[in-house]
Amino acid sequence: MQLARVKGTVVSTNKADSLMGLKLLLVKPIDIETWEEKGELTVAVDAVGAGEGEVVMLVGGSSSRQTRVTENKPTDLTIAAIIDTVDVNGKRVFEKFRSGEKK
Repeated sequence: MQLARVKGTVVSTNKADSLMGLKLLLVKPIDIETWEEKGELTVAVDAVGAGEGEVVMLVGGSSSRQTRVTENKPTDLTIAAIIDTVDVNGKRVFEKFRSGEKK
C-alpha cells in the first residue's frame, strides 16, 4: 500500500469493455517520512469516489482487483481509501480538514 495525492483525471473514450464506467485518476506518491510528493505521476482506478487534491491509499498488483468496483478488471493500481488522518509515533502528521481539503 502507498499513500498518494490525486493530481488530476484521465479521460479515455476508447478502452477495454471491462474498464467502461471506471473513473481514472492521476496520482503522485507521498513519502510518509517527509510528507513530500515523490516519484512519477501514474494512473489509478478510483474505487471510492476520490477527488483532485485528496490524499488516498493505493493498492497494487492483485490487490488492486479486490474491490467491488475492480473485481475481475484489468487494473494494476486502485484507489482503495480516502485518507482523513495520519498519525506517526503518536504525532498527527496529516489531517484532511486542516490541510484545506474538502470532503
